[in-house]
Order: sequence, then structure tokens, then C-alpha cells
Amino acid sequence: MKLTGWQKILYASGSLGVALSYQAFGTYIQFLYIDILGLKASLVGVGWSLYGIWNALNDPLAGYFSDRTRSRWGRRTPWIAGAFIPLGLFFYLLWVPPAPLLRSGRTPLFVWFMAMILVFDLLWTIVVMNWSALFPEMIPEPRERAGVSGWRQLFSVIGLLIGVALPPILVGADWSGRGSMALLLATITTVAFGAALLGIRERPAAAAEAPLALAPALAASWQSHPFRWFLVANLHKEFVYSLLTASVPFWAKYVLRIRGPATVFGVALEPGMQNSLLLAAAFVMALPALPAWTMLASRSGARRAWQAAQAGFALAMLGVFLARDFPEGMAAMSAAGLCLGGLLVTPDLVISDVIDEDETVTGRRREGMYFGLNGFVIRFAFTMQGLSTGAILHFTRYVGSSPASLYPAQPPAAVLGMRALIALLPIAASIVVIASLQRYPLHGDRYRAMRAKLGRLRTLDPAAAARHPAAG
Repeated sequence: MKLTGWQKILYASGSLGVALSYQAFGTYIQFLYIDILGLKASLVGVGWSLYGIWNALNDPLAGYFSDRTRSRWGRRTPWIAGAFIPLGLFFYLLWVPPAPLLRSGRTPLFVWFMAMILVFDLLWTIVVMNWSALFPEMIPEPRERAGVSGWRQLFSVIGLLIGVALPPILVGADWSGRGSMALLLATITTVAFGAALLGIRERPAAAAEAPLALAPALAASWQSHPFRWFLVANLHKEFVYSLLTASVPFWAKYVLRIRGPATVFGVALEPGMQNSLLLAAAFVMALPALPAWTMLASRSGARRAWQAAQAGFALAMLGVFLARDFPEGMAAMSAAGLCLGGLLVTPDLVISDVIDEDETVTGRRREGMYFGLNGFVIRFAFTMQGLSTGAILHFTRYVGSSPASLYPAQPPAAVLGMRALIALLPIAASIVVIASLQRYPLHGDRYRAMRAKLGRLRTLDPAAAARHPAAG
């Protein structure tokens, strides 16, 4: 099965829907329900706790059931085809609770909030996990994977920028335009996943393999030495992302002291636009860097490319730590963005190699279980970020703003804490990533032996592969 160039691009376009929908959800939905719709913050906190438990369960289960699916259309395609339109619908409904419900008090609104986020997340998990699992199955060759990963991350960066920058423009100061915003973003998300379906071509031999039961499937995945080191690296990489996005508002307001319009190249920028540009700078600069990181991953291996990107990102964070105003902040974030491109491209290539080795051990393609377990583990990055932010702000005696004082004076320890949140903790996490990848064993002779064994296994017909000793 050889994909055409257009099939690869169509498949990769699904990344736009992935990034746009979840970035808009993660950035703005909490603000909408608390600040605009009046839901108590404590209730939302309870909701996020339940959501976290739900998230921990549905990722590995979705992967397990996907691996066991058998149909004339393949294992993954039916799940995506059945869920992507409902996903767009529930994404829209998240933002527009019925007017009578808004007048009925907090409890009905909380019930709506919980129902919408749980159903949305279930559908999102089904679509995204199956779409992600197709990547190593459809693109078996490492060099080809690097190219398709570059396309995926290009669409991902576009989705991230739309999900962050477009909602404030569309909704207005009073959020009266949220219905139009939700409809537009839901439509883009649905179209992106629909386009991805047109590029999907599943490998029939993968569906012919006898699936493992749940307990052996979990055990086989956790026993993979390369997978465990990948999880440590990927968790801390996600922790870096979470710290970066969550810390920018504090960093901009109290470290860079962005409190009024600034003129840049003759254009007056309001504080809100400056804040958006600081975060957007990293993603915008990642775009031109994607081809270079893709080429490096293809030539030197995804592991080495990831280490290089992580090291460069950590060095760029020193500039973020030292920045004192908006121009310096923009320069530092732009430098970080050049390395961010490598962090976007390489992890999917590394986990694809892990899944390839698993096939030589179990005789089965189990992308669903691996991506499901990866999704389960990286959810803890948000918890790590929340605990870190809360602890540092508390112990450095951060002073919150109020109507009487929108820009309260912060003690020097709090300002240093904000610098640590946005720069020093990401540097520390980057060191963990680099060290974990150094322990990651699937490279050199072991990698070459794995590729050779995989090539021999794939020369067998599906029935013979199922009887192969690797199939257990």
C-alpha cells in the first residue's frame, strides 16, 4: 500500500481539527462558564476533577477497542467516520447552553457543563486516537514518516494559532458572538476530520492479526522498555507546553510589565494583543523550522533530533528568563519557536518506532493501545503544571489583582517565581527529556535489527504472520 502525495496531505490535515478544537476548548471554555455564564469556580473545579478521571479511563479503553475492531472498512476508519460529525456538534453545543437553562440556576448549568465536556471528550478521544494510530500503520518507512509528520505539524500549528487568536476577535467583549464563533470553529474541525478520512488507507494485514485480550495487551505495552522511556520524555515535554501557555499572562503582566499600548513598527498594540503575540510568536516561528527538523529527523533519527530540539529550546528559555520588556520577550519567544518545531515533529516518530518493535515481539499492530496509554499518561502534565503554578505563586506571596488595583505591586520573590515558572521549570523538564531519551534503547544496532526483523515479518502473508513466533 503506497500513499500518494495528496493522500498524505489529506490525512495530515486532520491535525488542524485536533489542535484547533482542543486548544480553543482548553483556553476559553473555563473562562466562559465562570466569568461570562456565572458558574461557581468551585463547581467547575469539581467538574475538572471528574473530567480528569473520565480522561484517564477513556484513552486506553478507546485504544483497546479500536485494536480489536474488525470490519470491511478496517479497524480505525469506522470509529472516525461514526464520531467526527457528532464531535463537531457537541463542540458547538459546549459554547451555547440553551437560554432557558441559563435562567434556571447553577445546578442545571453545571449538569449541562458536565454532560457536554464528557461527551465532547469521549468523541474527541475516539476520533483523535484512531486518527493518530493510523500514522505508523499507514506510513511504515521512517523517512516517509518524517515527511508526513512535518505536514501534520504544519496543520497543527495553524490550528493552534486559530484556536488561540480567533475566538477573542469573534466573540466580542461581552461574548455575544460566541454562537457564530462556535459554529465556525466546529465547521472547520468537522471539515478537517472529513478531509483526513479521504486520505486514510488502512493496511489489510494489520486487521487480519488476532488481537490480544485487555490484560495481556496492557502488560505487553508496559513491559516495553523503549515505551517506558518514551513516556517519561513525552510527559515532561507536555509539561513544558503547559507551563509555557499557563505562565505567559503572569509573565507578560508582572515581569515584562505590559500595561498599556505599545508601538511596534508604527503599529499600536493593546496589552491583550501583545499577550497574544508573545505566545503566537513561538508557534509562528515553528512553521519555517518544521522542514529543517523533519530533515534532521530523517537523517539522524527522531531520538537525536528530539534531543537537539529540546536542548535548543532549553537554551532559548534562558532568554525568556532574562527578558525585561515586550521586544525582548518577543525575541526570546521567537527563538524558542525555532526549536519548538522539532518538539512537534519528533515524538510521533519515536512512538511509531516503539510500535514497530512491538510488532516484532507480539506479531500484532497495536497502535490503539500505545496511543491510548500515551494519552492517559500525558494528562498528568496538566496536573503537574497546576500544582507547580499554585505552589510557586503561593510560596512567593503573589498578590492577585482586584477592581481597586488591577496592577498590584508584586514582591521580588513573586516576580522571580514567575520567571521560574515560564523558564527555569521548562529548562529542568527539558533536561529530564534529554536524559530519558539518552536511556531510550531503540537506536543503533537494536534499531537496525528491529527494522530488519520487521521487514522479514511483513514478507509473510497475514495467516502466516499470525502463526509467526513473534505473535506468541
